Amino acid sequence: MTKKYLLTGGSGFIGSNYVARLIQRGEDVTIYDNLSRPGSTLNLAWLESIKKDSFKLIQADIRDQDAIINAVHDKDIIVHLAGQVAVTTSVINPREDFEINAQGTFNVLEAARKSNKNPIVLYSSTNKVYGGMEDIQVLEKSTNYRYVDYPFGISEEFPLDFHSPYGCSKGSGDQYVRDYHRIYGLPTVVLRQSCIYGPRQFGVEDQGWLAWFIIAVLTGKQISIYGNGKQVRDVLYVNDLLDAYDACIKNINIAAGQVYNIGGGPNQMLSVWKEFSPILEDMLNKKIPVIWGDWRPGDQKIYVSDIRKAQKELGWEPKVSVRDGLQKLFNWVQDNLNLFTT
Repeated sequence: MTKKYLLTGGSGFIGSNYVARLIQRGEDVTIYDNLSRPGSTLNLAWLESIKKDSFKLIQADIRDQDAIINAVHDKDIIVHLAGQVAVTTSVINPREDFEINAQGTFNVLEAARKSNKNPIVLYSSTNKVYGGMEDIQVLEKSTNYRYVDYPFGISEEFPLDFHSPYGCSKGSGDQYVRDYHRIYGLPTVVLRQSCIYGPRQFGVEDQGWLAWFIIAVLTGKQISIYGNGKQVRDVLYVNDLLDAYDACIKNINIAAGQVYNIGGGPNQMLSVWKEFSPILEDMLNKKIPVIWGDWRPGDQKIYVSDIRKAQKELGWEPKVSVRDGLQKLFNWVQDNLNLFTT
């Protein structure tokens, strides 16, 4: 039986990729999006080109409580992706960040609670809920940093330490989503995502750094590296993330009420510039000039997800290698340069 999906932020990077997968599978899909994000209208046009009239669009804001209640009332599955996504923006305008991420998520949960469908709710959270992790011992190597005591990365049991307005707002949503399972029995799942990348990502300097670097080198923009370029993140290709969403829904009897760290894990670690630049220069076949700047406040030297819980409980693990995923993203940007130069 076809399920009714609602994707908040469905015309964004992750959302549009998931909508494409769902409509190709024949699912009943509604996008709920205010279309404020750069690239969102381009993603909508792309989705229409795949399968015309195969999804519904509600152009509205998650801060609009009545609109989200009306959108949710008959849905079986809600994938909550809408949000304010940049730490820097949250520092400049913390109230708006709170209203979108914390209150917006609360609105989604209340709409789900008040519906008569008891829908599955997947929440796109972030590794930023763990804070700066300043007390963790880190080893500096020639091209990267490594944990001294966490060979598998940071697990879901690591203490929460919301840092920055963005960390606080996303963390508030994270805990509300978890608690709505405990208190109201909603089948909710929190996915604390690491660095997700792939096609349809209109990256900018303070968000979506892998895409931003590729877009910048292919359009002749200047790249700035803050710190020493050895900062490490575990990176995950978007299709692997979507597999995790599908796995949560398929195994909701296990996943309901759970939190999962979803990233590339220790096998897909990449330092921001020292290890990424050789790959990018090889694809470009030339050296890339950069400007070096000071460390930014709160910039973690290393964050790597421990993904063993998702592997064990959901049977999920990344399939796309870092090199293959970056090549796919590079090819997409190269093939769609007109989207970035107009």
